[in-house]
Amino acid sequence: MKIANSKYSDIIKAEARALGFDFCGISKAEFLAQEAPRLEQWLKNKHHGEMKYMENYFDKRLDPRLLVDDAKSVISLLYNYYPEKHQTANVPKISKYAYGQDYHEVIKAKLHEFLYSLKEKIGNINGRVFVDSAPVMDKAWAAKSGLGWVAKNSNLINKQLGSFFFIAELIIDLELEYDGPIKDYCGTCTRCIDACPTSAIVEPYIVDGSKCISYLTIELKDEIPTEFKDKMNGWAFGCDVCQDVCPWNSFSKPHHEPLFNNSPALNFSESDWQDLTEETFNLIFKHSAVKRTKYKGLKRNLKFIKP
Repeated sequence: MKIANSKYSDIIKAEARALGFDFCGISKAEFLAQEAPRLEQWLKNKHHGEMKYMENYFDKRLDPRLLVDDAKSVISLLYNYYPEKHQTANVPKISKYAYGQDYHEVIKAKLHEFLYSLKEKIGNINGRVFVDSAPVMDKAWAAKSGLGWVAKNSNLINKQLGSFFFIAELIIDLELEYDGPIKDYCGTCTRCIDACPTSAIVEPYIVDGSKCISYLTIELKDEIPTEFKDKMNGWAFGCDVCQDVCPWNSFSKPHHEPLFNNSPALNFSESDWQDLTEETFNLIFKHSAVKRTKYKGLKRNLKFIKP
């Protein structure tokens, strides 16, 4: 049985590479005992701000067997999004993950192709695909399968790639050969903590989401609190500061996904951003992650960060 499990794991990892995923790790589908008290405390401290959805499906977040019947394995995948070309300088900034087509659309299509291919090569498999749109603790599963470690800024860091990647999962009812976690390589470094403009990393490994610029510019629907007026560092959608200063991201390499390239917004001037109409917003960001903040939210952000 162990030989069959190993063979299936090899097939899965080879297929992941063929579909363009940079790394693939596999872990046993089980209750995340270590994450449970951390998540409970994080919610109790109101670090999720107005993201009320984080309070939902507490049990499902911690146990993938509640998401997929008879789940045996969690397949974790990393997909690089580090860009070759960056935004024009001295303009409102958007996070690098939003430079191209919405990653939900791009990666979910690959995941469905992945699952279909596995069924062809291995046989009947029951499973579901996930990419940041369901109660799955993706970073915890990726760390559990050895793809990296959860760092002081709460991002997953991979020794070869850094942290500019998307995390996705397949949860399936097939028993496989499992990978194990790796050690934490943050060491004594505190660059992410020191550089955070809003002091959102309240202590190593704990982020107060309600202070994070990504939360303020995307998830928060009300007006941005005035206490953050001079701390936004020009970010109009998301924030990359804690990743940009991380030494491990010196290993980042440009991605190879054409759908993540050439958003017109990369060449926007200051006036292009400030004069943006709702019609242009809907046209340019129709298939972009930026649409999550909606036109009203983006205009609020642009007004708030304007000197």
